[in-house]
Amino acid sequence: MRLIYIVILFFISLSVFSVEIYVSPQGNDRNPGTQSEPKASLHGAIREAREYRRLLKAGNDEPVRIRMAGGTYNLYEPVFIRPEDSGTESSPTIIEAAEGDNVVLSGGIRIESWKKQGKYWVADVPTFNGNRLIFRQLWINGKKAVRARNVSDFEQMDRIRSNDKMNEIFWIPASAVKGLTKSENLELVIHQMWAIANLRVKSIIVQGDSAGVRFHNPEARIQFEHPWPQPMIKEGLNSAFYFTNALELLDEAGEWYHDTKTDKIYYMPRQGENMPTAEAIVPVLESLMEITGTPDRPVEHIRFKNIGFNYTTWVRPSQMGHVPLQAGMYLLDAYKLRPPGVPGNFNKGIENQGWVGRPPAAVMVQSALNIEFDQCRFEHLGSCGIDLIDRVQKSGIKGSLFRDIAGNGMQIGRFSETGMETHLPYDPVDQREICSHISVSNNYITDVTNEDWGCVGILAGFVQDINIEHNEISEVAYTGISLGWGWTKTVNCMRNNMVHANYIHHYGKHMYDVAGIYTLSVQPKSFITENVVKDIYTPSYVHDPNHWFYLYTDEGSSFITVKDNWCPAEKFLQNANGPGNTWENNGPMVSDSIRQKAGLKPEYTWIKNIK
Repeated sequence: MRLIYIVILFFISLSVFSVEIYVSPQGNDRNPGTQSEPKASLHGAIREAREYRRLLKAGNDEPVRIRMAGGTYNLYEPVFIRPEDSGTESSPTIIEAAEGDNVVLSGGIRIESWKKQGKYWVADVPTFNGNRLIFRQLWINGKKAVRARNVSDFEQMDRIRSNDKMNEIFWIPASAVKGLTKSENLELVIHQMWAIANLRVKSIIVQGDSAGVRFHNPEARIQFEHPWPQPMIKEGLNSAFYFTNALELLDEAGEWYHDTKTDKIYYMPRQGENMPTAEAIVPVLESLMEITGTPDRPVEHIRFKNIGFNYTTWVRPSQMGHVPLQAGMYLLDAYKLRPPGVPGNFNKGIENQGWVGRPPAAVMVQSALNIEFDQCRFEHLGSCGIDLIDRVQKSGIKGSLFRDIAGNGMQIGRFSETGMETHLPYDPVDQREICSHISVSNNYITDVTNEDWGCVGILAGFVQDINIEHNEISEVAYTGISLGWGWTKTVNCMRNNMVHANYIHHYGKHMYDVAGIYTLSVQPKSFITENVVKDIYTPSYVHDPNHWFYLYTDEGSSFITVKDNWCPAEKFLQNANGPGNTWENNGPMVSDSIRQKAGLKPEYTWIKNIK
C-alpha cells in the first residue's frame, strides 16, 4: 500500500514540473537544450519549444520555460515568434533570465581597431550580413555619443529668417552655414511647434548675410506642403534649428561622424575613454523581436521576464527624411484643403488631410493574446521601445525600464495607418483589430524621446479598455502620456480607458503645446484620475512660452472624467472639446494621500536603481 502511495506521489510531482530549455552564449543550437548542453540562441530555443508542443511532449498543465544564462546575445535578424509558438493558459511559454543573471538581446555590433588620426580617433565600419551599414547612433561604454552638430547647447540654436514654401527654401543666417556649403550628408533639424523635422540638405546658396537651404525629396515636398505643425515665423519666435552629420561639425569631445563614402567613423573621446579598449557599439537592426499572428490564429500566452532589449537603429530619416505630424508618426503626404471639408457626415469643416507612417520598435507585437513583459529593460534604442500595433488583447507591460530611447517609450494601438486619412474615426467592423484590455503598470520611463523631440513616454492611439497606472515618467522632450488619436468628435472605437496614479515630472524639455497627460477624440467612460504632474522645463526656443499645461484635453476629447489629479497650479487646457467631459478637484488642493501614492508602487521602486 505504501509503495502505491509513493508511486502516485511521484506521478503527481511530475505533472507540476515544467519543460525547461536552456540557452547560453557559450551554447550550440545543435545541442538538445539541457542545462549541461544548452542552446546558443533564443531562436534555437523557441524552435525546440515549438517541437515540444508539436510532438505533444509538453503536458497540458506544464509551462514551457526557456531559461537564458546571463550575457549578450547578438542578433543578425529579429527573433520571430509565431502562432505555432503559442502556449495556453495552463501551459504558457515563459522566456526568462536565469536567476540573478543579466540577459541582453542586442541589435548592435562592436566597432574595433580604433587609430589616432590628428584630433580624431578613426575606425573602419564593418559590413553586416554582406551589406554596408547605415546608422544614426553610437554608444561608447554604454553612453550615447553625440552625432556631430553645430551646437552643444540647444539654447544657442539659430533661428530661420523665412519659410519660402513656393520655392521650398529655408532662409537662415549665412553665419550658420560657414564651412558647410559643400558638406555631404548634412542634415537640418528644425523645431516646429510640437514636432521636429529631420531634413537632408540638398544645396546651400549664400546671398549676403542670408543663406537659402534646399532639401531632398520626399521630405522637401512634405515639409513645404504640410500645414501642421509648421515652422514659426513670428517676431522673436521664429523656429530654431541646428545642423548635424558633417565632419566639419565634429569639434567637441563625445561627438562622432560616419563617412559613408569611405566607411570610416570619426570620434572625439570624452575624458577617461580609452578607445583601444572601449566598447563602441553601433546598431544594425531596427527591430529585435517580432511577435506576429493572424486574426484567426493569434500568438497566445507568451511571457517575458527580466530580458533586456538593447541597441536598435532606424534608417528611414537618413534615406527619406522625417517630417512628423505628432508623437513621431511621420507624414507620407499632407496638404491644405481649399475650400475646407470632405464628403460625409463627419469632419465637414476639416481644413487639411494627412497620411502617416509608423516608426519601428525594438519589440513589435501584432495579432496576439495574453502576451506579458515583466521586469524587462528597453535601452539604447534608435526609435521606439515596444509597439503593440494592432489586434493585441489581454496583455501587459509591467515593472520594466525604458531608458535612453530616441522616440516613444511605447506605442499602443492604431494611429491612422498608411491607408487611412489621419482625421478619420477608427471603428472597425471586426473588433478583433482593436488593441484592448492592455495593462501598462509600474514601469520607469526616463530619457526617452531624446532624438525625436515630438515623441512621448507612453503613446496610446485607438484603444479600448487600456489601464495605464502607477508608472513614473521623467526627462521627456514633449508629453508624458498621450491617449487617443483622430482629432475628431465622431464616435469611434475608443472607450473605457484609464490613466491612473502616474507620476510625471521633468517633461516638455524641448517642445510645447504640451502637457503631462494629453487626450484626443471621443472616449466614453474614460478616466484620468489621481495622477501627479509637475516640473515642466522652460526652453527659450518654444513657439509659445505660455502654451504648456499639466493636463490637456485636445480636439474632440469627449466623455472623459478628469478628477483628483495633483499639480502645482490649475494650468489646464480644454481645446475644441466635445460634450460630456467632467473636471473635478484637480490642482494643488488634492490630498497628500493621493499625491504620495502616485508613481511606482513600493515593490517596484528598485527599477530606478538599475545601472
